[in-house]
Amino acid sequence: MNPSTRPCPFCVLDPLRILAEDELAIAYRDGFPVSPGHSVVIPRRHVATLFDVTEAEQAALLRMLARAKAIIDGHHQPDGYNIGINHGPAGGQSVPHLHIHLIPRYRGDKEDPRGGVRWVLPDKAKYWG
Repeated sequence: MNPSTRPCPFCVLDPLRILAEDELAIAYRDGFPVSPGHSVVIPRRHVATLFDVTEAEQAALLRMLARAKAIIDGHHQPDGYNIGINHGPAGGQSVPHLHIHLIPRYRGDKEDPRGGVRWVLPDKAKYWG
């Protein structure tokens, strides 16, 4: 199948992977989790980036992010989180439907987690001595 004709994976959802939802946003278990509890928060409306959503959708996405965190905290008790959005192909976005990654982090899952999301460009991540 041509990739451009594939249905958007965030427009057609598996109900068993939905953590929480409201009229504007959905918290959804990531299909390729990098840690236990890794989820994404997505707008119901098909839009590519955070810059394309309305103010109401932005607020709903942040509320849903908090709901998803509470659910993940209850099930997995992580020690921290990384929150990230890939925008555009140069930013690593592979699905052109906005999705905010909520990635639980656990003590010891990386020897030195300092720098967090900065490691997307490893040669620029370590800014400390």
